[in-house]
Amino acid sequence: MNERCNWVRTPADEQYHDSEWGVPSRDDRHLFEMLVLEGAQAGLSWSTILGKREGYRRAFADFDVEAVARYTEADIERLMGDASIVRNRAKLEAAVANARAVLRIKAEHGSLANFVWSFVDGEPIQNDWALYKEHAPASTPISDELSKALKGYGCKFVGSTICYAFMQAVGMVNDHQTSCAWRARCAKLAKAKPSRKKSA
Repeated sequence: MNERCNWVRTPADEQYHDSEWGVPSRDDRHLFEMLVLEGAQAGLSWSTILGKREGYRRAFADFDVEAVARYTEADIERLMGDASIVRNRAKLEAAVANARAVLRIKAEHGSLANFVWSFVDGEPIQNDWALYKEHAPASTPISDELSKALKGYGCKFVGSTICYAFMQAVGMVNDHQTSCAWRARCAKLAKAKPSRKKSA
């Protein structure tokens, strides 16, 4: 039997851990999705958010950032009545604010991926934790920097702890514990570097 990280508890956790967590992602739609979901998770369990993930995809136009950026107060009111997502007004308003911020980031940096991955010089950080829950940090100096930069563009619900969880989710850091069968897989994926355009 393959051993997993010790934060995994539910079948939904298992599926997410095995297929997505720690896998390097440079897809802007997925990055925006994880930014919204990690913010929604604040104060709640990740299992709760995973259970509502399809609801979030429906509510937020499958995380089409341009569509979400056009959401109005009427859309917020509509979402407040949607039981398939977390009905927290501040978090819903943050998702829309973050979409607008991402458009500004894309205009300046070419893509959200270019921006967030620049904080790790384009390559995933490979950590070495014997046990995830006992040893992995809640935040790091890099997540502090990412949080500050995102806030500078107008993002909300992007504190350093949320940013570090985002970094883990999209594979900017490989925090699978050393005994986890998926640690080596994510490390191998990290070596498959994407082609990057040289800046002018």
